[in-house]
Amino acid sequence: MTSGIMHWLNRVAVSLLLYAAPGVCLVQAGDPPPFEVPLIKSGITPSFIYDGDAAADLAGGAKRGTAYESNLHVQFVLDGARLAGLPGVTGFLDALWIYGGQPNLFAGADQGVSNISAPQALRLYEAWLQYNTPHNRFSFLVGRYDLNTEFYHLRSATLFLNSSFGVGADFGASGIGGPSIFPDTSLAVRVAYKPIPNGVLRFAILDGAPVDPQPGSSGPFNPHNGLLLVAEADYVTHSPENAPPFSSRFRIGRQAGLPPYDDKATLGAWYYTASFNDLSSVSPSGLPLRRQGEGGAYLLLDHLLYNSKSDPKRRITGFIQLGVTDQLVDRFGSYIGAGVTVAGLIQGRPDDELGLAMAMARNGSHYIEGQQMADLPVTTAETVIELSYLAQIASWLAMQPDLQYVINPNTDPRRSDAVIGQLQLEIKF
Repeated sequence: MTSGIMHWLNRVAVSLLLYAAPGVCLVQAGDPPPFEVPLIKSGITPSFIYDGDAAADLAGGAKRGTAYESNLHVQFVLDGARLAGLPGVTGFLDALWIYGGQPNLFAGADQGVSNISAPQALRLYEAWLQYNTPHNRFSFLVGRYDLNTEFYHLRSATLFLNSSFGVGADFGASGIGGPSIFPDTSLAVRVAYKPIPNGVLRFAILDGAPVDPQPGSSGPFNPHNGLLLVAEADYVTHSPENAPPFSSRFRIGRQAGLPPYDDKATLGAWYYTASFNDLSSVSPSGLPLRRQGEGGAYLLLDHLLYNSKSDPKRRITGFIQLGVTDQLVDRFGSYIGAGVTVAGLIQGRPDDELGLAMAMARNGSHYIEGQQMADLPVTTAETVIELSYLAQIASWLAMQPDLQYVINPNTDPRRSDAVIGQLQLEIKF
């Protein structure tokens, strides 16, 4: 067996060298590299995604400065039918390398300004198995899982670089180390049910703290961490030209491959079972009161405002995010996000997108009281206004200049409003 593995590894290495050799053209544009072909045939589809972000604090914030940060994802999609004769089973592995500076530290904004900014790390980001029933009404997933790939997710909002347009500050700043999203994911079980072609119900049970150690956590599935419970109901619509064929309407779960929707309405709720410190109330001994549980709810709307009949890729969409949380233990008692995106604005560039969005995170009453008790200055809310343009240079390359104006960074009146400029690029193959 060992010799067989070594032989296969040698073949992969030779293919890599031949594919990368200067002056040698062995494949046509768009074709997979030679080493991928046997992998794909056997049921393993690799991909590589590199995200880089050059950012500068142009004014205000915590301090002036520049930074370059990068993320490298090495991913493998596993086809259970080809690999092990298990139809309906899909696997996924994602190794993540985070390297470089952190522009969020310059801006001093609690919502952050970059959705790839995080401390340097090399880790297994996702590793899960999924089973879809024969008629694709039910989907079951277990493993290390990024909640935001299915929950609290709007297509229009994904254009923007600020973290709150992925998961709002209401949910993103919750729990011991946040929910199971970038850059720290948790172990989870997710069940999805598709009762009608346009509707999905999802429920997930996750460890209350990320797998990687966080301040205040105690290792995976320690009773101190508790559990995170999340439920969501989605309803989507498709235009006739984008509607999936009848046989595909009930695709569900990760890797479903469905076309983009036109409209989406989402109602979700979440709850942590662990105990948390009250942000202002104290016991007679002077220690913070402990509160059992922490929860919140959110409403998401994504709507197609305009679609050209002559050019279907020319579209205008708008979105709204609304979230509320438990103000006793959550810093942000409420959150609102909204934005508009325009696709295909420039003739001959149908895949480019231009967007303008706003995200406002409002401090809860107990957080404000706690700051005042500690004689720390505090304002009501932090607001981010973002203007972004995504240029799809090639099928494998995208570049995105971005400008953000942060009002009241970290709700600290001692900090002046920040202006952050960024240029993000993505290479995918």
